[in-house]
Amino acid sequence: MQYRKFGATELLVSEVGFGAWAIGGGAMIGNTAIGWGNADDAVSEEAINASLEAGINFFDTADIYGLGHSEELLGKTIGNRKDVIIASKAGNVSRNNEFTFDYSRQHIISACEASLKRLKREAIDYYQLHTAKLSHLQQGDCVEAMQQLQWEGKIRYWGLSLNTFYPLPEAEYLLQQELGNGFQLVLNLLNQHSLPLFKKAGDKGYGIIARMPLQFGLLTGKFDKEVSFPVNDHRKNRLTDQVIRECAEALIPVWDLCKKYSCTKTQLALSYVLSYPEVSVIIPGIRTKEHVAGNTTGLFQLDIADRQMIETLGNGSFISIMEMIRQQG
Repeated sequence: MQYRKFGATELLVSEVGFGAWAIGGGAMIGNTAIGWGNADDAVSEEAINASLEAGINFFDTADIYGLGHSEELLGKTIGNRKDVIIASKAGNVSRNNEFTFDYSRQHIISACEASLKRLKREAIDYYQLHTAKLSHLQQGDCVEAMQQLQWEGKIRYWGLSLNTFYPLPEAEYLLQQELGNGFQLVLNLLNQHSLPLFKKAGDKGYGIIARMPLQFGLLTGKFDKEVSFPVNDHRKNRLTDQVIRECAEALIPVWDLCKKYSCTKTQLALSYVLSYPEVSVIIPGIRTKEHVAGNTTGLFQLDIADRQMIETLGNGSFISIMEMIRQQG
């Protein structure tokens, strides 16, 4: 396992982290799936332990994942270990059986305290506002809450988990105001919307967590048009037959690189994201010990020319693909 500095902080993170959304299980809010289908806690704990053995020291979760269950599993398996870095989030809430948001000072502080109990930690290493909008940041309550939590020692560092499709306004505001220590953003072969942030974020010492490096599993090559997801898996409405079919066609020139590098599609997708030095850690979703092996082995240095080819597609044919995915929700 290779390790990278998380921006200008004191955190040294494994370049491959553990995305802990899926281990939260198949939670529902009303009729809305907010999970990845049912999960076996014993299998999840096995995956966490396998990750630790593989050198993964960065685990990303949120209080909304499994409505707290993801945090509880990490608390049970990892607890207050000092050699493990825990990142969590607040701001997405279930209220009156509806999915909504709360970035008030009171909520952020109480949410952090609840997360600390579930995680069995004295402090959260990196705490994130979960997709807060520019208006929330400008209003200031949520920023003041994060600063208070940091001053009280309940969190070490903080940042913002950015919108999947429109990451720039909120990130540019925090960079301009020099608030926080990092960003979580989406970067993968298809979704390159966040790339304009990288140079400034790197220059200012912000760490970058790259989520969805495999686009919900779409970039593993394991899905075909016959794939079926259960009703409590959020991908059921997102990875439609049309999305899977059109993505497969658009990615043909990218997958041709697998022959050159003698790699799997997963290895190519992850290595592409890691080819950006500004990226501190990638967080593919991990559910099993087999996922650990698949996400941590066979990674390689992508040639600059090949990365530029992928970026050209990102500014071309992939734009319509991402718009189709956005419309699916």
